[in-house]
Amino acid sequence: MEIYLVRHTETICEKGVCYGQSDIGLAEPFEVIFKNILSQLPQEAIIFSSPLKRCVILAEYIQNNIKTISFKKEDRLMEMNFGNWEMKNWNDISPEQLNPWMEDFVNIAASNGESFVELHERVGSFLSEIPKEIDTPIIIVTHAGIIRSILCHHTFLALKDAFNNKVDFGDVIKIAL
Repeated sequence: MEIYLVRHTETICEKGVCYGQSDIGLAEPFEVIFKNILSQLPQEAIIFSSPLKRCVILAEYIQNNIKTISFKKEDRLMEMNFGNWEMKNWNDISPEQLNPWMEDFVNIAASNGESFVELHERVGSFLSEIPKEIDTPIIIVTHAGIIRSILCHHTFLALKDAFNNKVDFGDVIKIAL
């Protein structure tokens, strides 16, 4: 089964702001980047998307330009929940809160948020529900954290090493499950 992992394009959020599950828009113009992404995708697919608008805008563009078998917004594909840190500048988060998380983001949750282990478990739950006998390619439009988690599931990479998987805005990564 072919799976295409697609990260949304750049957001309107300023650099240095923690915006995990905050529902923010995309920086414009994005049409040229969308066309480049589309050129890397199959012409027929099943599409899953994070429900956050920065992914939905791209997923709907893809849906409107290929033969779409089905399209589903999936909450388990949302970025990490950073809780109280959402929309704060990383530099404004107190070292007493941030440092333990930076030392062990895998197991320690952001204040009122989730840890990478929790994110990884919900991603695993989503992946386990995809029937293995599907012949149609699958496109997943989502976020860097989710893509890193899927790649850890796929390659058995330790979660602590998830950031070894570089995932830029607008990247398309093809894997076979």
